[in-house]
Amino acid sequence: MQAISLSLFRFSGVKAKLWAFTQMQWARAPLRAEPDIGFFKLMGTGTREGFHPAPNFGVYAILATWPDLDIARRRIADAPVFQRYRANASENWTVYISAVSARGQWAGAAPFEVGDAKPTATPEPIAVLTRATLKPQNVPAFWRHTPDIGADIRAQTELPFKIGMGEVPWLHQVTFSIWESAEAMRAFAYKSRPHAEAIAAVRAGDWFSEELFARFQVLGAEGRWEGREPLQGLM
Repeated sequence: MQAISLSLFRFSGVKAKLWAFTQMQWARAPLRAEPDIGFFKLMGTGTREGFHPAPNFGVYAILATWPDLDIARRRIADAPVFQRYRANASENWTVYISAVSARGQWAGAAPFEVGDAKPTATPEPIAVLTRATLKPQNVPAFWRHTPDIGADIRAQTELPFKIGMGEVPWLHQVTFSIWESAEAMRAFAYKSRPHAEAIAAVRAGDWFSEELFARFQVLGAEGRWEGREPLQGLM
């Protein structure tokens, strides 16, 4: 079963932040050469949990696919590129997930493999990833919706983890969230007024040139984020 890792790194101080910024270019070749790695993306984040157009130069992410969970854990622990990130970071956290549903494409590819035996319900907690490429002319309209959505998502009580990321600032947007239950996730997706209004505007205006939506089973996590283990008590 394919495993997906999302590794987050927080950097403190000018030197460490500058190093991390340069790795958006220089870490590509080492990752590409890493045995067993499949699809991968290096991403920056925004401020306020990432759901904001202002870049956060202190937090970066690496998403990667692997043949299975054991290989994923081993490569994250031993690969020199991940070791360098951890050595320079003040904090890091990796969550391991597997796709239970996925539709759409990311950079022209369908990166997440869904097993043949689909469960009747997504095991909880449930992780959700959305990814979209904005059409340039729709960038201002899209970002006008984010303050209301960000305030609403911060108010969710069954949302132990959330972050917004991007490959290209303002244009290539990724959201990742982990919900305690599918019911809580659906309530936000369909009953949150700011979120529902934004989705309606996206569909009416045809804002995206490419999009992907996927749900995942959470397989495990390691490290700490904001001084704690975000999934403590849930796994």
